[in-house]
Amino acid sequence: MVRRRDTPGQGAGSPVSDAAARHSDDKAMGPARHLGAMRGKPAWLKVATAVVALALVGGLAFAAFWVVRFQMNITKAPLGAGSNRTEEPVNDSTDRMQILILGSDTRDGKNSEYGTSEDSTGYGQSDVMMMMDISADNKRVSVISFPRDLLVDIPECTDQKTKQVFPAQSGVMINEAMKQAGIGCAVDTVNKITGLEIDHFMMADFNAVKELSNAVGGVEVCISDAVYDPDSRLRLPAGNSQVQGEQALAFLRTRHAFADGGDLGRIKAQQGFLSSLTRKIKDDGTLSDPQKMLKIADVVTQNLTVDDGLASVPSLLTIGNRLKNIDISKVAFAAVPTTPAPADPNRLAVAEPAASQLFAALRKDIDLTDPTATPTPTAEPSESAPAPSTPTETAPPAYDKALQPVTVANGTGVPARAQEITQAIIAGGFTQVAELVAQPLEKTAVYYGPGFEDVAADVAVLMDIPATQVLPAAGVSGVQVYLGTDFMSGTKMGVALPTDIVNQTAGDTVCQQANPELITR
Repeated sequence: MVRRRDTPGQGAGSPVSDAAARHSDDKAMGPARHLGAMRGKPAWLKVATAVVALALVGGLAFAAFWVVRFQMNITKAPLGAGSNRTEEPVNDSTDRMQILILGSDTRDGKNSEYGTSEDSTGYGQSDVMMMMDISADNKRVSVISFPRDLLVDIPECTDQKTKQVFPAQSGVMINEAMKQAGIGCAVDTVNKITGLEIDHFMMADFNAVKELSNAVGGVEVCISDAVYDPDSRLRLPAGNSQVQGEQALAFLRTRHAFADGGDLGRIKAQQGFLSSLTRKIKDDGTLSDPQKMLKIADVVTQNLTVDDGLASVPSLLTIGNRLKNIDISKVAFAAVPTTPAPADPNRLAVAEPAASQLFAALRKDIDLTDPTATPTPTAEPSESAPAPSTPTETAPPAYDKALQPVTVANGTGVPARAQEITQAIIAGGFTQVAELVAQPLEKTAVYYGPGFEDVAADVAVLMDIPATQVLPAAGVSGVQVYLGTDFMSGTKMGVALPTDIVNQTAGDTVCQQANPELITR
């Protein structure tokens, strides 16, 4: 006999206790079945609830599968090659961000059909180099191309895998930067050239271009005349064509098919391809279509190397979400201004003052499509932040401006510039100013001796000279303003963009000019 403790209102013989007894005696029923949430519910609702539960479980399993797959696809590498960063890591969701996009020409693995290991192996060379600059408000993107034939100075770089140190190099092609010490050396080189600090990088190889173009169903390109380039195997008729797979790769790789057969024509073709790809993805609603996004994400992550800070599915999704609503007319494509290198006309050198003007505009977060627009602040003040306290006493000045030695070294080649800048510095309260005749210089700098760092910073502010161009110099007594050809007029460096610096926006449909030597009939 089963003994039960009777409680008030539920004694033996009460309706509740009798029902419980009947259930406990029913061998077909489990204990406490009468407490189940589905008691008394219609059969159809029970079935519907079970189906929804299975769907939720299945959906979670499906999502988990893809997240794990994408995460396993991703390859990562260090962001730098030994340089010291001065900026804190950005918030990928809300901060202005620069991403260096690289195309590797390595012939390893799936890329072996495009050449031998002697052509390029290991880290490879950067066949494509573009810096993508996303504004904090997600309303505009600037994409700056660096020609592979551009001669630059590469800083000392340390291979973060082997710890081997490679000495600084002068006057070498920019695509050599990552060949020895890895992608981080390419990042450090671009930082050195632009005065910016790259936040992330993405590097893809030849196979990535083929697979991505196939995944989106082809990309429309345009060329003025029918061409055939036997080196890249690009063959296109005049007018519009859909390219994908091998032909998409050939369109991006060819060094001879466009314009005069040089690197600048190739860059414009690459920018035209990316503009067309951007329009297609936007028009097709790809970024809002989960099925299409899964396909593209799988292709991209299988062929992508990113820095440690970007090596997660959530981080990559964050970047994608920032880009999906940008007005394509505000996606501007430009290239570093160049001129034929004096020592080798087949190579390119940075053209001044145009290049310095472009880099200054980027540092100031200027809209390249509308330089007169006011830059959006990168961060809004927190509403909950306490108001700054008002000091009870005014802090004494750190120094007497009238006693600080300042010299103006004129490297512009224009004699009147020294006097113009001298007067501006005197008007700012620095009365001990002398002038020097100096050798020509491309980039303006403010140099300072020991103990004069604060003075140099204040002098630079007077003329709106970027902080990245304020440098220590052991041989300088006090402060020296060395004027370069990037500061040829006015008393503020400000922003003076070169004419027609933007090649096109993603909203422009541009037909590439064919190289006359490769036109076919």
